[in-house]
Formats: sequence, structure tokens, C-alpha cells
Amino acid sequence: MKKKLLFVIDSLDTAGAEKSLVTLLSMLDYSRYSVDLQLFAHGYPLEELVPEEVTILKPLKYTNFVKKTLKEALKYAITKRKFKMLASRLKYSTRIRKKKYSNPQKAIIYWQSVSSVIETNPKVYDVAISYAQGVPTYYVAEKVKARKKFAWVNVSYRLNEMEKGFQKGFYDQYEKIVAVSDSTKETLLESFPNYENKINIIYDVNNPKFISSMASIGNSYKDSFDGLRILTVGRLANQKGYDLALKACLRLKEKGINFRWYVLGKGPLKNEIEELIEKFDLAGHFILLGVEANPYSFFKNTDIYVQTSKFEGFGLAIAEARMLNIPVVTTRFDAVYNQMIHGKNGLVVDMNAEAICDGILKLINDHELKQSIIDYLHNEKKGNIEEISKFYQLIG
Repeated sequence: MKKKLLFVIDSLDTAGAEKSLVTLLSMLDYSRYSVDLQLFAHGYPLEELVPEEVTILKPLKYTNFVKKTLKEALKYAITKRKFKMLASRLKYSTRIRKKKYSNPQKAIIYWQSVSSVIETNPKVYDVAISYAQGVPTYYVAEKVKARKKFAWVNVSYRLNEMEKGFQKGFYDQYEKIVAVSDSTKETLLESFPNYENKINIIYDVNNPKFISSMASIGNSYKDSFDGLRILTVGRLANQKGYDLALKACLRLKEKGINFRWYVLGKGPLKNEIEELIEKFDLAGHFILLGVEANPYSFFKNTDIYVQTSKFEGFGLAIAEARMLNIPVVTTRFDAVYNQMIHGKNGLVVDMNAEAICDGILKLINDHELKQSIIDYLHNEKKGNIEEISKFYQLIG
């Protein structure tokens, strides 16, 4: 009899955790498992890559409710007598507008505001997996019945005392917590030192055959530019260090380099980044491409991949660039040495614009170094599909 699995994640947008989950789902043995997937937001690009064997569950009632305009929501609440749902929505909207919150704080406020109107999943699972910290973790802990529960943590961030106290009550309900890198585990243990024996490390699964095949299809650069192409992939958020990227881009422009720096991603800083592009007069040099469900053909046609992150759980986009033999320049975030060897498969630089610019210039000007990195990339081990065996071992 097949084991019943449930995965829960916020959405299948194009960030690292989402791509990792889609890759994991593509490798599961469906003769052994029946798999459901619960999303909190629908209609994002990676949904089209979910294997047909996976059942994407219907949107939660509250998920549909928040799509309505306020006027529509008010009419619905009166007609259907869903006043509690309306009150929860207004409570969250009011609280979230007061000031800027970190992602952990936003998730806590969301759950405090709306958890009472989110329905419990009616099924009983053998294994339920929260594949991201925050709301998915709270949902699986409170709203899902399962014989075993596992929580993934894929971002290395530090929690304040309030956040620790709130999250501990949920993590205590999980049999194991999975960190996606050694540094993510270390950071998690700073907040929860008693979880030493509760945390397993399973790296984000990346499959080189899948990525190579995807790189041969889909969209790529549509301009006729024949200079140096630089690529960064990541959500337009503070974590990804776009302020550093823009300043490094300005330095490259001032040095007369013939280049274009492309960005695949979307997020809350889009308007701010566009304003800085205009302020620095970088319209022809720093180019926002939006999102692509399949970014790999862009990787394939790139000269240098640059990651300017301030923190990462793992850095999946770097792994993807490496699998396509693209030289990498990356900042020295906590988890970077889980996959980078400075001077061998890329360059690891200090977390400032000058160092990022200097790293890029080094690859431009030192042809021997760049070629040695490309040669190393062609010969280094690709992907980590063996991590799937750790997953099977974990869920039993």
C-alpha cells in the first residue's frame, strides 16, 4: 500500500525552495508514494513543472477569500455570514501596515490573525512535510493530521526572543527539522540549542540531467547584444543584496566595460530597484527580466553568474550555474562554502560593491583564470541526487 505524503509550501514561484521542491517531486518513486501538495497561493510558474502524479489540492477557502476586492469580500461575508473571515483579513491588513516587518514577523502576524478561519485538512497522512519556514510550518503543525511531521528550514536568519518563543511551540510538534545546509543548522541552533538531535541536514536536491535538458528549451535573451552578459537570479528582496549589485554595476559602467547585467526575479523591491536604475543611469546596463519558469536557457547563454546575497540557506541558483559550467562570482554569505571553492569553481568575495566589481573584473581580465574555472566546472561533480536517499531514509 502506498504511503500518503503531504507537502506544504507558500507557492510555486521561482525561488530556491520552490525549485528544490519541484526537483524533489520529479524524482520521487510514485509506485511507493501517493502525494498531495498544498499551496497558499496559486497560479505561479513552477506549477506547470509539478509531476502529473502529484495532486495539487484545491485552494484553501481563505486563499480564495483574500483574492477578492474589499468590496467583494464585504458582500461575500454578509451573504455567506463569514464575518470572522472578514475580521481576520482586516486584522492582518491593519497590523501589517503599521511598520516594516521581517519575513518571520510577517508570518507570525499572518498566523495570529487568520489561523482561526483556516480549515483543517480532512485527510490523515503517513508523512506531512512543511517545505518552508513560517506559515507552512504553522499550518502543518496545527491543521494537518499525520503520523510523522517534518519541517524544512531553507533560510539562515536569526530570530529575536519573541520569534523564538512563538516558533518553538510549533517546531516542538515535529519529529525532525531539516536544514538545507550546515550553516542553516548552526543558525537554527543559535535560536533552539535543545534541537541538536532533532535537526537533520538534507541539501536542496538538484538534478543535473533535469537542468541540462531544461537549458536546451525555453526562452533566453531576446536582444542582439554581443558584449559580456552577467546574470543574477533571485527574488527582488533585501536578502539578495541588489543594492550591492547596482553599485557594482555602476562601477563596471564607469570603467567602460561593454556589459549588460540581467536579473531574473520579482519581489517587493522592484520599484525601489527601478528608481535606483534611473538614479544611477543604468537603464541600458541593469535589466530586470521578470520571472521565467525555466531560467536555465538564460544561464546557458551567460558569461558570468553573480550572486550578491547577504544570507542564504544554501544558494540554489549558484548550484544551477555550476551545473551549466558558468563561472560564478558570489558574496561570502554563511552557507557559501557548502558548494564554492574560491579560485576553483568561481570567486568568493567580500560583501560590498567594490569587491563584487573587482571579482567580475578579475574574470574579465584574467582569461587564464576564467578558463581554469570553466575547466574545473566541467570536471567537478554535478548535482546531488544522492540526497534523495536521505529523504527516503528520513520519511521511512
